[in-house]
Amino acid sequence: MSSRNKARKRAFDAIFAADLRKVSPVNLLEDTFKQVADRQNQDEIFKYARQIVDGVVEHHAEIDDLLESYSQGWSLERMPNVDRAILRVAIWEIIYSDTPKPVVVNEAVELAKEYSTEESGGFINGLLSRISGTRQAL
Repeated sequence: MSSRNKARKRAFDAIFAADLRKVSPVNLLEDTFKQVADRQNQDEIFKYARQIVDGVVEHHAEIDDLLESYSQGWSLERMPNVDRAILRVAIWEIIYSDTPKPVVVNEAVELAKEYSTEESGGFINGLLSRISGTRQAL
């Protein structure tokens, strides 16, 4: 598993937990880093995870607007918390990172298969495909 893949999982974990607990994902990510800092390659993993989390926090309103606009009848509140966290990470990467869009979509679908419902992979794939087809990275 690549360091970027691990970073996405760390960012997803922080964003998901923060949404449930109504706390800062930045603080949760920092706490996790302190717990595992003695493990190999953590600086590289957490550097990208911090970029994602900081970006999702900074662009939260825009990301959620895109989710609402492209989800075709699914309000944010109706989406499972897991799916919403996966989508926020992926949308940030689509718009603000240099990661190829197909990679972002694939990684998000894999997270959904691992952590969410059977239907979530298809929902996330369709939604991100629509967004990535219309958005250019900044």
